[in-house]
Amino acid sequence: MAGQKTDPVLVEARRLAGDLEDSYRDRIVAALYARAEAIASRAVKEAPAPRRELDWRLDAILTSRLWGYPIMLALLAVVFWLTLKGANYPSALLASLLFAFQDILTSLFHRLDAPAWLHGIVVLGMYRTLAWVVAVMLPPMAIFFPLFTLLEDLGYLPRIAFNLDNFFKKAGAHGKQALTMCMGFGCNAAGVVGCRIIDSPRERLLAILTNNFSPCNGRFPTLITLAGIFMGGLLTTAAGVAAATLTVVGIILLGIVLMFFTSWLLSRTLLKGVPSSFTLELPPYRPPQVLRVIIRSVLDRTLYVLVRAVLVAAPAGAFTWVLANVHLGAFSIIDHMAGWLQPLGKVVGLDGYILLAFILGLPANEIVIPILLMSYLSTGMLTEVNSLAALGEILVRHGWTWITALNVMLFSLMHWPCGTTLLTIYKETKSLKWPLLAAVIPTALGLAACFLVKLLAGLLDIVAAG
Repeated sequence: MAGQKTDPVLVEARRLAGDLEDSYRDRIVAALYARAEAIASRAVKEAPAPRRELDWRLDAILTSRLWGYPIMLALLAVVFWLTLKGANYPSALLASLLFAFQDILTSLFHRLDAPAWLHGIVVLGMYRTLAWVVAVMLPPMAIFFPLFTLLEDLGYLPRIAFNLDNFFKKAGAHGKQALTMCMGFGCNAAGVVGCRIIDSPRERLLAILTNNFSPCNGRFPTLITLAGIFMGGLLTTAAGVAAATLTVVGIILLGIVLMFFTSWLLSRTLLKGVPSSFTLELPPYRPPQVLRVIIRSVLDRTLYVLVRAVLVAAPAGAFTWVLANVHLGAFSIIDHMAGWLQPLGKVVGLDGYILLAFILGLPANEIVIPILLMSYLSTGMLTEVNSLAALGEILVRHGWTWITALNVMLFSLMHWPCGTTLLTIYKETKSLKWPLLAAVIPTALGLAACFLVKLLAGLLDIVAAG
């Protein structure tokens, strides 16, 4: 009885102590800064600094509760609008050039009297997959990464961390997680390594386990391509581009919301604890060095990702060609594997080939669509996809609707991290438990989200969900 009476008192005492603790920390930091300013004002004489005043005025807008979030969303939308609008034509041109070169390779193999299986593996498997990866991925990456790096060089990314700090604190996580989240938009493995900036082991694990909800650059081409085809009407009108842009932005925002939700859930179950405070010093704004930013982003990000995708896509293309062309009975190996996954795929509004493409795409998310295309084709080779229209035609022919596309985008956002990221998580945590959990959590959420979308579509009778 005594324990029952004292429990509410202890709960209230802990609540009040938590508030006092936060207030106490804030007062200490404020006192330290006030003391430092007093010392600096006596010891340092500054020339008039109109630029600093301009920074303060910009921060008053960009980090305000009223304007900070709308501006953040608007900038994100502008970045993706420019990416979608600008990537379509160069992508089609690249596809025409690269697939035209395939004919030269085929002639060379025939002239050398090479066996059909060698021509299939090298040209129809490896080269076609490479051509597709380069044609589809290079233009959007060449536009998106410089724009993202410009925002970083301008000094805006730390303002995003400042704006989101309060949300992370309420989720039981550390404000620095916003910075690792931004790193995850480039590469989740880099984002996981970046979690070292978080001192608390508990909060570092939260950031590691939820970093996968930031869609990395390997997943952006899939999101952008499918949004352009099914939500944007092949991007032939301004309204279509706007619809595709809003879809991609919505998927990214959903990933951020899921990051908060998962952090909140873990911090109250498996990783309980009190969030720690941190002080973020905002760097001054500076004019972006455009030429240097473009060169740096092309060399450090675009080419890095493209080379990694190419290195992974080549063997994956060959392996998938073999699976698609070696038959057991009346069907190929890939047909058998997709058949095993078909019941689960249909339940969640996908199909067995889509799930198989994600599984075979474990080495890198960039190759999911190429593997899927090769798997779909009865001839076991990648079709010449020289435009969004051609790709859309193939997908629709295999039963895709915009509900299927939406579910693939959701599953791309919420499924296991790539092999590199899983290995990085293991190296950072020295335990198999955390990479396993990092794979299970988003995959379970992804399957549940796809199932709900299909269920809602069926209930509302919007369109057949596949």
